[in-house]
Order: sequence, then C-alpha cells, then structure tokens
Amino acid sequence: MQITLSLRKALLAAFALAAVGACLGAAANRFTKPKSILHVVTLYYKDGTTEDQKKDVVEGVEKMAAEIPGIKSVWLKGVKVQGSRQEKAADGTVKTRPFTDAFVLEFETEAAFKAYEEHPAHRAWAEKTYLPLRGYSYTHDITNP
Repeated sequence: MQITLSLRKALLAAFALAAVGACLGAAANRFTKPKSILHVVTLYYKDGTTEDQKKDVVEGVEKMAAEIPGIKSVWLKGVKVQGSRQEKAADGTVKTRPFTDAFVLEFETEAAFKAYEEHPAHRAWAEKTYLPLRGYSYTHDITNP
C-alpha cells in the first residue's frame, strides 16, 4: 500500500510538471501576424548635422505621428543600424557612409499608410526639418500576407 501511494504521488507530480512545461513551451512560441504596415527608415545625416538638429528630426517624427490619423505606434531610436552606401564626391573620390539612425512608423491600415505620404504634417516635417539634414535614407514598408 505504501509503494502504491508513493507511486501515485510521483506520477501526479510528473504529470503536473509535464503540464506546466507544455504550457510554458506553448506560450514561448506564440506570436501574431498583424495586418498593420511598418514603415522602416534607415538613414545617415549630412556632414555637419548637429546633435540638436538630429533631435529636432526625431521630435518631429513624434509630433507628426500625433497629427496623422492611422499611425498606431512609433519607434524613434535605432539600437543596431546596419548597412552603408557609397557616395561619389565631385572630385571623383568615393566615400563609404554608414547608416547611423532609424525610425519606424506603424500604420493601422493600408489606407492610412497611403494617406500619410500627402498629409500636410508629413509634408511640412519632411520639407522643413528632415530633408535639409538627411544625407541619404532607405525605406522598407512591411506587412503580412
């Protein structure tokens, strides 16, 4: 009788541990595939751009996002920005320019993403703040099927 009781306790403990492990394993692999659109921008600034000017660009992204309907989220600080671009100077020399900064806008819908391009807040930010300081940028627009 004593062996049977110990065996039952051991089996119950084993089943409980297996159930907890299965739940933890399943939770660790959960992810979603949202239909929102991510607008990812990597860039470097023109030579001579100051830290204050860079700060103005980032603050401008946040201000612009607050004014444009359909922007769901923003990311304003590149943690790891990869890539570079070859620039040819007027004298013919070639300089490798690494991308140094990034920001991301998440749009709720494709319609919101399309409206962003012509929105007055985007146009004003781009023309007055961003483009005069941007050396070069790449954009990537990403969603799920």
